[in-house]
Amino acid sequence: MTTESPSSYNDLEKMSVKDILTSINTEDQTVPNAVQKSIPQIEALVSQIVPRMKKGGRLFYIGAGTSGRLGVVDASECPPTFGVPFDLVVGIIAGGDTAIRKAVENAEDDWNQAWIDLAVYKPNANDTLIGIAASGRTPYVIGGLNEARKAGLLTGCVVCNDGSAVAKAAEFPVEVVVGPEFLTGSTRMKAGTAQKLVLNMISTAVMIRLGKVKGNKMVDMQLTNEKLVNRALKMITDEINVSPEEAESLLNEYGSVRASIEAYGKQA
Repeated sequence: MTTESPSSYNDLEKMSVKDILTSINTEDQTVPNAVQKSIPQIEALVSQIVPRMKKGGRLFYIGAGTSGRLGVVDASECPPTFGVPFDLVVGIIAGGDTAIRKAVENAEDDWNQAWIDLAVYKPNANDTLIGIAASGRTPYVIGGLNEARKAGLLTGCVVCNDGSAVAKAAEFPVEVVVGPEFLTGSTRMKAGTAQKLVLNMISTAVMIRLGKVKGNKMVDMQLTNEKLVNRALKMITDEINVSPEEAESLLNEYGSVRASIEAYGKQA
Protein backbone atom coordinates (compact mmCIF):
# COMPACT_ATOMS: atom_id res chain seq x y z
CA MET A 1 0.00 0.00 0.00
CA THR A 2 1.72 3.15 -1.20
CA THR A 3 -0.05 5.35 1.34
CA GLU A 4 1.70 3.40 4.10
CA SER A 5 5.10 3.15 2.37
CA PRO A 6 8.08 4.78 4.09
CA SER A 7 8.63 8.44 3.33
CA SER A 8 11.28 9.36 0.79
CA TYR A 9 12.71 11.61 3.50
CA ASN A 10 14.33 10.68 6.79
CA ASP A 11 15.42 12.33 10.03
CA LEU A 12 12.65 14.89 9.69
CA GLU A 13 13.29 16.15 13.19
CA LYS A 14 16.79 17.21 12.12
CA MET A 15 15.55 19.30 9.18
CA SER A 16 15.45 23.09 9.24
CA VAL A 17 12.02 24.71 8.96
CA LYS A 18 12.84 25.76 5.41
CA ASP A 19 13.81 22.20 4.44
CA ILE A 20 10.63 20.79 5.97
CA LEU A 21 8.44 23.27 4.12
CA THR A 22 10.31 22.91 0.83
CA SER A 23 10.15 19.12 0.99
CA ILE A 24 6.41 19.11 1.74
CA ASN A 25 5.84 21.50 -1.15
CA THR A 26 7.91 19.31 -3.46
CA GLU A 27 5.73 16.32 -2.60
CA ASP A 28 2.51 18.34 -2.93
CA GLN A 29 3.39 19.30 -6.49
CA THR A 30 3.04 15.67 -7.54
CA VAL A 31 -0.62 15.49 -6.52
CA PRO A 32 -2.27 17.28 -9.50
CA ASN A 33 -0.44 14.96 -11.89
CA ALA A 34 -1.79 11.95 -10.05
CA VAL A 35 -5.30 13.41 -10.22
CA GLN A 36 -4.91 14.09 -13.94
CA LYS A 37 -4.30 10.40 -14.58
CA SER A 38 -7.64 9.64 -12.91
CA ILE A 39 -9.75 12.03 -14.99
CA PRO A 40 -11.23 9.19 -17.12
CA GLN A 41 -12.44 7.50 -13.92
CA ILE A 42 -13.83 10.78 -12.57
CA GLU A 43 -15.58 11.44 -15.88
CA ALA A 44 -17.18 7.99 -15.83
CA LEU A 45 -18.49 8.55 -12.30
CA VAL A 46 -19.83 12.06 -12.95
CA SER A 47 -21.52 10.89 -16.13
CA GLN A 48 -23.44 8.32 -14.11
CA ILE A 49 -24.34 10.70 -11.27
CA VAL A 50 -25.91 13.47 -13.36
CA PRO A 51 -28.84 11.57 -14.93
CA ARG A 52 -29.76 10.13 -11.55
CA MET A 53 -29.77 13.54 -9.91
CA LYS A 54 -31.90 14.89 -12.75
CA LYS A 55 -34.46 12.29 -11.67
CA GLY A 56 -34.37 13.60 -8.10
CA GLY A 57 -31.47 11.55 -6.79
CA ARG A 58 -29.06 12.73 -4.11
CA LEU A 59 -25.32 12.45 -3.64
CA PHE A 60 -23.95 10.96 -0.43
CA TYR A 61 -20.36 10.84 0.78
CA ILE A 62 -19.17 8.48 3.50
CA GLY A 63 -15.76 8.29 5.10
CA ALA A 64 -13.81 8.19 8.35
CA GLY A 65 -11.30 10.65 9.77
CA THR A 66 -9.82 13.09 7.27
CA SER A 67 -11.66 11.42 4.39
CA GLY A 68 -14.99 11.79 6.15
CA ARG A 69 -14.29 15.40 7.03
CA LEU A 70 -13.45 16.22 3.42
CA GLY A 71 -16.78 14.74 2.33
CA VAL A 72 -18.61 16.84 4.90
CA VAL A 73 -16.78 19.97 3.71
CA ASP A 74 -17.62 19.39 0.06
CA ALA A 75 -21.26 18.61 0.81
CA SER A 76 -21.71 21.58 3.12
CA GLU A 77 -20.36 23.98 0.49
CA CYS A 78 -22.86 22.97 -2.20
CA PRO A 79 -25.91 24.85 -0.84
CA PRO A 80 -24.21 28.26 -0.51
CA THR A 81 -22.31 27.88 -3.79
CA PHE A 82 -25.05 26.47 -5.99
CA GLY A 83 -28.27 27.31 -4.12
CA VAL A 84 -29.29 23.66 -3.77
CA PRO A 85 -31.18 22.19 -0.80
CA PHE A 86 -29.01 21.20 2.16
CA ASP A 87 -29.99 17.56 1.76
CA LEU A 88 -29.13 17.20 -1.94
CA VAL A 89 -25.45 16.51 -1.24
CA VAL A 90 -24.84 14.94 2.16
CA GLY A 91 -21.58 14.16 3.91
CA ILE A 92 -21.61 11.40 6.54
CA ILE A 93 -18.62 10.72 8.76
CA ALA A 94 -17.97 7.61 10.85
CA GLY A 95 -18.72 8.48 14.46
CA GLY A 96 -21.25 11.16 13.59
CA ASP A 97 -20.85 14.92 13.70
CA THR A 98 -18.77 14.66 16.87
CA ALA A 99 -16.04 13.10 14.73
CA ILE A 100 -15.75 16.24 12.62
CA ARG A 101 -13.79 17.86 15.45
CA LYS A 102 -12.67 14.94 17.59
CA ALA A 103 -11.68 11.41 16.65
CA VAL A 104 -14.22 8.77 17.69
CA GLU A 105 -12.50 5.55 18.73
CA ASN A 106 -13.09 2.50 16.50
CA ALA A 107 -15.84 4.27 14.52
CA GLU A 108 -14.26 3.37 11.18
CA ASP A 109 -14.05 -0.34 12.04
CA ASP A 110 -17.82 -0.95 12.09
CA TRP A 111 -18.90 -2.68 8.87
CA ASN A 112 -22.62 -2.05 9.46
CA GLN A 113 -22.80 1.52 10.75
CA ALA A 114 -22.54 3.40 7.44
CA TRP A 115 -25.72 1.85 6.09
CA ILE A 116 -27.43 2.51 9.42
CA ASP A 117 -26.35 6.16 9.14
CA LEU A 118 -27.59 6.32 5.54
CA ALA A 119 -30.92 4.69 6.36
CA VAL A 120 -32.02 7.89 8.10
CA TYR A 121 -32.20 9.49 4.63
CA LYS A 122 -34.25 6.64 3.11
CA PRO A 123 -31.86 6.08 0.18
CA ASN A 124 -33.26 4.94 -3.16
CA ALA A 125 -32.06 3.77 -6.56
CA ASN A 126 -31.68 7.33 -7.91
CA ASP A 127 -29.15 8.15 -5.20
CA THR A 128 -25.37 7.89 -5.42
CA LEU A 129 -22.99 6.87 -2.65
CA ILE A 130 -19.31 7.79 -2.88
CA GLY A 131 -16.98 6.20 -0.35
CA ILE A 132 -13.87 8.18 0.52
CA ALA A 133 -10.90 6.33 2.00
CA ALA A 134 -7.22 7.10 1.42
CA SER A 135 -6.12 3.56 2.26
CA GLY A 136 -9.05 1.94 0.48
CA ARG A 137 -9.59 -0.54 3.30
CA THR A 138 -11.89 1.24 5.78
CA PRO A 139 -14.59 -1.22 6.99
CA TYR A 140 -17.14 1.58 7.53
CA VAL A 141 -16.83 2.56 3.87
CA ILE A 142 -16.68 -0.97 2.43
CA GLY A 143 -19.75 -2.04 4.38
CA GLY A 144 -21.68 1.03 3.30
CA LEU A 145 -20.84 0.53 -0.36
CA ASN A 146 -21.76 -3.16 -0.28
CA GLU A 147 -25.18 -2.45 1.20
CA ALA A 148 -25.76 0.46 -1.15
CA ARG A 149 -25.14 -1.73 -4.18
CA LYS A 150 -27.59 -4.31 -2.87
CA ALA A 151 -30.18 -1.53 -2.56
CA GLY A 152 -29.60 -0.37 -6.15
CA LEU A 153 -27.72 2.86 -5.49
CA LEU A 154 -24.96 4.00 -7.81
CA THR A 155 -21.63 3.54 -6.03
CA GLY A 156 -18.30 5.27 -6.49
CA CYS A 157 -15.23 5.92 -4.41
CA VAL A 158 -12.13 8.07 -4.06
CA VAL A 159 -9.08 6.13 -2.86
CA CYS A 160 -5.31 6.58 -3.01
CA ASN A 161 -4.11 2.99 -3.48
CA ASP A 162 -4.47 0.66 -6.46
CA GLY A 163 -6.68 -2.42 -6.27
CA SER A 164 -8.16 -1.70 -2.86
CA ALA A 165 -11.15 -3.34 -1.19
CA VAL A 166 -13.07 -0.06 -1.33
CA ALA A 167 -12.45 0.22 -5.08
CA LYS A 168 -13.65 -3.36 -5.56
CA ALA A 169 -16.84 -2.55 -3.63
CA ALA A 170 -17.66 0.43 -5.88
CA GLU A 171 -18.97 0.30 -9.44
CA PHE A 172 -17.10 3.46 -10.46
CA PRO A 173 -13.86 3.75 -8.49
CA VAL A 174 -11.55 6.74 -8.67
CA GLU A 175 -8.02 5.71 -7.75
CA VAL A 176 -5.50 8.53 -7.28
CA VAL A 177 -2.15 6.98 -6.35
CA VAL A 178 -0.11 9.78 -4.80
CA GLY A 179 2.71 7.63 -3.38
CA PRO A 180 4.35 7.80 0.07
CA GLU A 181 3.58 10.76 2.28
CA PHE A 182 6.28 13.19 3.47
CA LEU A 183 5.38 12.05 6.98
CA THR A 184 4.99 8.29 6.66
CA GLY A 185 1.32 7.25 6.73
CA SER A 186 -0.05 10.77 7.30
CA THR A 187 -2.75 10.59 4.65
CA ARG A 188 -4.17 13.97 5.63
CA MET A 189 -1.33 15.34 3.47
CA LYS A 190 -0.98 14.31 -0.20
CA ALA A 191 -3.84 11.82 -0.09
CA GLY A 192 -6.10 14.38 1.58
CA THR A 193 -5.15 17.00 -1.00
CA ALA A 194 -5.91 14.58 -3.82
CA GLN A 195 -9.29 13.69 -2.33
CA LYS A 196 -10.17 17.36 -1.92
CA LEU A 197 -9.27 18.07 -5.55
CA VAL A 198 -11.34 15.13 -6.81
CA LEU A 199 -14.36 16.06 -4.68
CA ASN A 200 -14.14 19.64 -5.99
CA MET A 201 -14.16 18.23 -9.52
CA ILE A 202 -17.08 15.87 -8.92
CA SER A 203 -19.43 18.30 -7.20
CA THR A 204 -18.61 21.25 -9.47
CA ALA A 205 -18.95 19.22 -12.67
CA VAL A 206 -22.23 17.72 -11.46
CA MET A 207 -23.69 21.10 -10.54
CA ILE A 208 -22.66 22.63 -13.86
CA ARG A 209 -24.34 19.78 -15.72
CA LEU A 210 -27.44 20.24 -13.56
CA GLY A 211 -27.67 23.85 -14.76
CA LYS A 212 -26.58 25.55 -11.55
CA VAL A 213 -24.06 27.79 -13.32
CA LYS A 214 -24.54 30.41 -16.06
CA GLY A 215 -21.50 31.25 -18.15
CA ASN A 216 -18.86 31.00 -15.45
CA LYS A 217 -20.94 32.48 -12.65
CA MET A 218 -22.55 31.08 -9.51
CA VAL A 219 -25.95 32.56 -10.33
CA ASP A 220 -27.81 30.45 -7.75
CA MET A 221 -25.48 31.12 -4.81
CA GLN A 222 -26.97 31.99 -1.44
CA LEU A 223 -26.50 35.63 -0.44
CA THR A 224 -25.45 35.04 3.14
CA ASN A 225 -23.03 37.92 3.67
CA GLU A 226 -22.02 41.34 2.33
CA LYS A 227 -19.19 39.93 0.21
CA LEU A 228 -21.56 37.61 -1.62
CA VAL A 229 -24.17 40.34 -2.09
CA ASN A 230 -21.52 42.56 -3.67
CA ARG A 231 -20.41 39.67 -5.88
CA ALA A 232 -24.03 39.13 -6.93
CA LEU A 233 -24.45 42.79 -7.84
CA LYS A 234 -21.34 42.67 -10.01
CA MET A 235 -22.62 39.53 -11.74
CA ILE A 236 -25.87 41.28 -12.56
CA THR A 237 -24.23 44.46 -13.86
CA ASP A 238 -21.80 42.43 -15.97
CA GLU A 239 -24.49 40.18 -17.41
CA ILE A 240 -27.21 42.68 -18.33
CA ASN A 241 -25.33 45.99 -18.36
CA VAL A 242 -27.41 47.90 -15.81
CA SER A 243 -26.28 50.42 -13.24
CA PRO A 244 -25.31 49.29 -9.72
CA GLU A 245 -28.49 50.92 -8.43
CA GLU A 246 -30.66 49.01 -10.90
CA ALA A 247 -28.83 45.79 -10.05
CA GLU A 248 -29.48 46.33 -6.35
CA SER A 249 -33.16 46.98 -7.01
CA LEU A 250 -33.47 43.81 -9.06
CA LEU A 251 -31.64 41.73 -6.46
CA ASN A 252 -33.79 43.09 -3.64
CA GLU A 253 -36.93 42.29 -5.59
CA TYR A 254 -36.04 38.85 -6.97
CA GLY A 255 -33.59 37.50 -4.38
CA SER A 256 -31.00 35.82 -6.61
CA VAL A 257 -28.71 36.57 -9.52
CA ARG A 258 -30.49 34.12 -11.82
CA ALA A 259 -33.97 35.41 -11.00
CA SER A 260 -32.82 39.01 -11.42
CA ILE A 261 -31.31 38.34 -14.85
CA GLU A 262 -34.31 36.34 -16.03
CA ALA A 263 -36.78 38.97 -14.80
CA TYR A 264 -34.87 41.74 -16.53
CA GLY A 265 -34.87 39.75 -19.76
CA LYS A 266 -38.64 39.43 -19.65
CA GLN A 267 -39.01 43.16 -19.10
CA ALA A 268 -36.70 44.08 -21.97
